[in-house]
Amino acid sequence: MHRLYENEDIVVFWNSDKCFHAKRCVHGCSKAFDPSRKPWIDLNRAETSEIWQAIEQCPSGALTCLYKHNIDVKMETENCRSAAYDGGRLIGECQYRQTEDEWIIYHTGVRPEFEGKGIAKRLVYKVLEAAEKNKVKAGATCSYAIKILEE
Repeated sequence: MHRLYENEDIVVFWNSDKCFHAKRCVHGCSKAFDPSRKPWIDLNRAETSEIWQAIEQCPSGALTCLYKHNIDVKMETENCRSAAYDGGRLIGECQYRQTEDEWIIYHTGVRPEFEGKGIAKRLVYKVLEAAEKNKVKAGATCSYAIKILEE
C-alpha cells in the first residue's frame, strides 16, 4: 500500500510493504506519527524539521519526505490522470487507462525545468492512492511507475 501525506511545506510517502514497524518515527515525533490515530500520520501536528528528522531515522526506507516547492498535485479522475500545477500552469501528469478491475499507468512526465523535485513520484503515488480508495488494482506499463511499484 502506498500513501501520500501533505502539508504546506512537505510531502511524506509511506510504503507499508517496506515498513517493519520499528516505531522510530513514533519515538522521533509522536505528535505527527501516532499508530492509534486514523490516519496515523498528521503532518499538521508538528514542525517540519521534527517530522523530517523522524523520517531520517526510518530503518526500512518505508517513509520518505520531499519539499513541495509550491507545486500542487491533484487527482483528476475525469481525465484519468493526476496532474501537477505551478500556479495554474500544468507542469506534469501521470496518465492511466481504466479497465473493469485495474488502472494501468502508461505515462508519467514532468516539464524538464521541474525535474528532480519529486513531482513524478507524487503524481504516481496520487494515482496509486486513488486506485486503492476506489478498490481497483493498479498496474503500470510506464517505466517510472513500474519502478515505484517495485520499491
